[in-house]
Amino acid sequence: MNNIRFVIITGLSGSGKSTAIKALEDIGFFCVDNLPVILLPKFLELRLQAPGEISRVAFVMDIRERGFLKEYPRIFEELKKEGYLMETIFLESSDEILLRRFSETRRSHPLAEGKSVIEGIRLERERLSNLKSMADKVIDTSNYNVHQLKDAIYKYFSEVSSLKKMTINLLSFGFKYGLPYDADLTMDVRFLPNPYFIEELKNLTGENREVFNYVLKRSETKKFIKKFSNLIHFLVPLYEKEGRVYLTIAIGCTGGKHRSVAIINELAKSLDKEKYVVSIRHRDIEAG
Repeated sequence: MNNIRFVIITGLSGSGKSTAIKALEDIGFFCVDNLPVILLPKFLELRLQAPGEISRVAFVMDIRERGFLKEYPRIFEELKKEGYLMETIFLESSDEILLRRFSETRRSHPLAEGKSVIEGIRLERERLSNLKSMADKVIDTSNYNVHQLKDAIYKYFSEVSSLKKMTINLLSFGFKYGLPYDADLTMDVRFLPNPYFIEELKNLTGENREVFNYVLKRSETKKFIKKFSNLIHFLVPLYEKEGRVYLTIAIGCTGGKHRSVAIINELAKSLDKEKYVVSIRHRDIEAG
């Protein structure tokens, strides 16, 4: 038996398949959207030729691909007989909710050519009834928002999601070079005394012990670190609950060389490295 585990995400158009595949990507699956089902055996065969590189794969497959309904019963059965660890997740929703989603996004239904959207929805539901009956898991997304659906996928694949760690990116920067576009949280530490105006510290950076000590020894810095760390520890679990797996926290000072660098390095010490993947980047430390 091969050790590639793969998941088929399928179901009704507008039921949240794109959200589900993004959730699987977040927890380490290699994901492919709208692969023709007839190419699935060849794709898995190629993956077996590169053992260890990819062991978990997820595909979105549905009626957008014209040959899907005709070919999937045979191909799925053959792959199961070959020993692949295959799971099928079927997403559905009520007609009313699907109609509202198509109206909000102004998308056309793939089966609504020459028909109304509701006729396309009902025709698709009928054509996929056999696939739904053979699915390993059926998820009704009628009452789910994007975050709740992601959470449902995380929980279903609990043995995988339990290994998932949020990545916290700590970024120092200088306001004179512009705000970082990818920051989720930004803090200005220009209220702290600036080592730039100390002659012997001017040409050093927050990576140097002398600058680090100058910034961190002050009572206001210690109070700030304590209060800001408490805020981060309060916020991060809430971001995780909403399905976030990456969080960028940016700390800025004037030039991005002294205070922000020292604060970022100190803040990193307060984060649980067992629970989170912590990365540090000093964007402007070499600038100017």
